Amino acid sequence: MAQTDRKIEDSERDETLSEQADRRWNELLQEVRVVQTGAQILFGFLLSVAFTSRFETLTDFERALYIWAVVFGAAATGTLVGVVVFHLAVAGIGRKPSLVVTARRMVMLGVGLLAVTVACVLLLLLHVVTDGAVAWVSTTAVMVWFAVCWVVLPWIMRRGAFRHEKEEQVRRSDG
Repeated sequence: MAQTDRKIEDSERDETLSEQADRRWNELLQEVRVVQTGAQILFGFLLSVAFTSRFETLTDFERALYIWAVVFGAAATGTLVGVVVFHLAVAGIGRKPSLVVTARRMVMLGVGLLAVTVACVLLLLLHVVTDGAVAWVSTTAVMVWFAVCWVVLPWIMRRGAFRHEKEEQVRRSDG
């Protein structure tokens, strides 16, 4: 059996490295489709804002926020679309496990850039329609919620899964 086709131990699956890479790539693509669509819609909306009559009434601070939102939105969209371009460039040369690892990192970066874009957009919107304090507090609360959902809960789950694996290894070695 070739190096990339050797069987691997996974807590739930008996698959080769190639099979695992294919499965993980397909799962990653499904995730990218959801995030990429949201990023592209938000970016498209941002591009249209500058052409509205209300844009002229923005303060210098609000215009700066808008510019940063557009820049981060473009970067998020480019990074998430980049996953597909990266796959097109690397597919077929026997590097799918590395492709999946790198693409996962690109998706994480794209999601981080998207979070910053959302923060800029939210702060801009709330700054225009409320006073500054409400905008800052609300945006901070939403970003904390993002951090809980996107960082803390997955970290807790990973730590719990790791503990479960260690306990399982101890049980197997004692048996």
